[in-house]
Amino acid sequence: MEKATFGGGCFWGVEAAYRKVKGVTLTSVGYMGGHFENPCYLDVVSRITGHAEVAQIEYDPAIVSYEELLNIFWDIHDPTSLNRQGADRGEQYRSVIFYHNSQQEAIARSSKQSLQASGKYEKDIVTDIKPASAYWLASDEHQQYLEKKHSINKNI
Repeated sequence: MEKATFGGGCFWGVEAAYRKVKGVTLTSVGYMGGHFENPCYLDVVSRITGHAEVAQIEYDPAIVSYEELLNIFWDIHDPTSLNRQGADRGEQYRSVIFYHNSQQEAIARSSKQSLQASGKYEKDIVTDIKPASAYWLASDEHQQYLEKKHSINKNI
């Protein structure tokens, strides 16, 4: 199994997109890229920690490639929007790829460059590509949040 970590707005939606992918064996949401140890949601949304909301994915590369995971990442958010996705604003919602090894870094940089050159977007892609750092798991209430919310609404 390998890990991939992506930030593309609210972590609930990013996680939900990857939970449907064949070859993804585990997902979680949390925080990465900041300067504050063991942040909670309120710390991150107060914009004092520097963290991004991220989804961390464990996947089987024999079933789904890192390139395929990147294609999903590009499709589920606007990589030209700086520190904002939809109504969510702030650096915690930034577009960021945290790579776990040099191969992921090379693939991510090439993918970003190819997408920019494709002309799909009129504006520049602002997605950061950074080495993975400490990952702080969000509380249980945030894990698989959209699935939980949807199942609650079905039962009402």
